[in-house]
Amino acid sequence: MKKTAFCLPVLLLAAFAAQAQDVPGCPQLPAGTDLIWEHRNTGGSDFCRALRPDGTEAFGVYIAKDSPFEPQRSNREEEGLVDGREVRWYRAELVTKPDIEARETLLELDDGRVAHIWLQARSGDQLRRALNLTGQLHFGRDRQVAGQ
Repeated sequence: MKKTAFCLPVLLLAAFAAQAQDVPGCPQLPAGTDLIWEHRNTGGSDFCRALRPDGTEAFGVYIAKDSPFEPQRSNREEEGLVDGREVRWYRAELVTKPDIEARETLLELDDGRVAHIWLQARSGDQLRRALNLTGQLHFGRDRQVAGQ
């Protein structure tokens, strides 16, 4: 009986964590992260922020037919993969936070919309971790609901 009483809270926490990551309109978060989505739907677009347990933003995603982000060739930085697709990350300048490294990219989705992904990091190590996390996002057809 004690073993069952101990396992029940653990199973409930695991179920809650899985549910917290499964937010319609947002891409699927990588398995094993402690991130949760904060989601807002505004008609034909989805605004998703991946939040750490302390409430800070790990990265964000804006999914819509068009994106206000227009990549500048002079700001090209890393090449990478997101959901198995090649992307180019661009350096973003944060005037009020000159010590923060920021990146953003665009990803064309199968349904004709585009995902604008951005992240901010305080160090090169944190930047590499954030790029790795965003690389593991999954944008499946079942993940995209706004405007459909």
